[in-house]
Amino acid sequence: MNPAIEAPTIEYGLLAPLLVVFGAACIGVLVEAFAPRYLRKPIHVPLTLLSIAGAFALVLVQALRGGVPTTAAAMGALAVDGPSLFIWGVILVLSFVCVLLINDEGHFVASAASVPGSPEEEQAESHDSGTGHTEVYPLVLFAVGGMLLFPAAHDLLMMFVALEVMSLPLYLLCGLARRRRLLSQEASMKYFLLGAFSSAFFLYGTAMIYGFAGTVSLPGINQAMAEGNALDPLLLIGFALLGVGLLFKIGAAPFQAWKPDVYQGAPTPVTALMASGTLVAAVGAVLRVFWVGLGNLDWEWRPVIWAVAALTMIVGSILAITQTELKRMLAYSSIAHAGFLLVGVMATFSDAQQNAGSLKAILFYLAVYGITTVGAFAILTLVRDPGGEAGHLSRWAGLGKRSPILAGVFAFFLLAFAGIPLTSGFMGKYAVFAAALNSGTSPGDSMGGWMAGLVVVGVVASAIAAFFYVRVIVLMFFSEPAADGPAIAVPSMGTVAVIAVSLLVTVGVGLYPESILGVANDAASSLFIR
Repeated sequence: MNPAIEAPTIEYGLLAPLLVVFGAACIGVLVEAFAPRYLRKPIHVPLTLLSIAGAFALVLVQALRGGVPTTAAAMGALAVDGPSLFIWGVILVLSFVCVLLINDEGHFVASAASVPGSPEEEQAESHDSGTGHTEVYPLVLFAVGGMLLFPAAHDLLMMFVALEVMSLPLYLLCGLARRRRLLSQEASMKYFLLGAFSSAFFLYGTAMIYGFAGTVSLPGINQAMAEGNALDPLLLIGFALLGVGLLFKIGAAPFQAWKPDVYQGAPTPVTALMASGTLVAAVGAVLRVFWVGLGNLDWEWRPVIWAVAALTMIVGSILAITQTELKRMLAYSSIAHAGFLLVGVMATFSDAQQNAGSLKAILFYLAVYGITTVGAFAILTLVRDPGGEAGHLSRWAGLGKRSPILAGVFAFFLLAFAGIPLTSGFMGKYAVFAAALNSGTSPGDSMGGWMAGLVVVGVVASAIAAFFYVRVIVLMFFSEPAADGPAIAVPSMGTVAVIAVSLLVTVGVGLYPESILGVANDAASSLFIR
């Protein structure tokens, strides 16, 4: 007789933010299936915003209630600890403001199945009220749910499921741009193909590591390395394949080729969601795997991550100089910032006190960079040519004379990306670089010199990056506007709110960083590693 199967234990209270988002996404699918077309958007918008806001409120309740769980939730599959709650809060805030951008009319195609330029597409456009595809809202919720699940996954199998739940909706959303349809479809196809390859690497790496450890649990893998041969070929090959899948998601070199094309072709609100929320989730997953699962392998992978971080910063900064399209420039900027974050990841392996300081710096950087990114892409949606958004740099010439407030806000966001003092970007870079310099100072740890060298590379990359940011500012304020310059769209209330919140956070955190640093420090001190 077979032994009785024990019923799984699910901590619904701890997982409530995830359940709210995924539940709303399922309801959104039912709305698409059964609600009349004219009722779909009026239902989707409040459903999406309320579910994200409700999930954020539940995260706050858990964080304020205190008491980090002593065991992983959902039978060991998820770790709802301090870093998870902090990352969840950041992702939910970023996704909320991105939905406000998505709600603005004119971004999404009326019929994605129609061939671009065909009579069917023209007919769909003529019958569309400007709302486009309303299924973008449940797709966004599924993507956000995957983003929440990804950094909290406590075993590799759950992490793979989260990776696919996050990625598959984004593949579709990238191909739904209303204008420049062929470019949008090309971006979607490239993202899908390259994303499928990276997922295959991740899954194959998981299989190899399971062959070594006999488990996919991150603490179990760590314990197996401590008790066995940490140089086992199965483990090293599995780690390498797993790293490819994770580094692809954050856009680290040499796995960054997808970012410029996808960012340029996707609808700008979707680009904002990917550039902010996806990066936050992916970096959280990198920390979870490398620290919790592969902590005993740090001496083998640290030189590799050192090289990847240096290459990522240099590639992102140098190639951004050659770009003449703003979204592509911001894509390479995102690649450079992924390198800065990897500097913080390198710094997380030292003594316990320095670990917490490094993790605090990374969490702080993720929060401030994400909100500034959303604000910058919100500005891009307002500068428009007849064929769509004015993406070419030449079209932004003299914008400071035509619309000084808009150009001034965008210039401030660019200065924050460059890390100019009195902005949140400066505080983020300072926190990460300071944590890197403080790491490796423990007795017997020879990584101090390597970390100092990596910080020097980061400072040089920041100086290079400042050039192309300042170039845009000079173009806007010290060039004459063209007679046929782009139109400045009247922003919706949602877009105004996004820009205003992003500006306030960028300024406020630059002047008073303790507000977020304190929260990040509390979160970093309660990482669950068992």
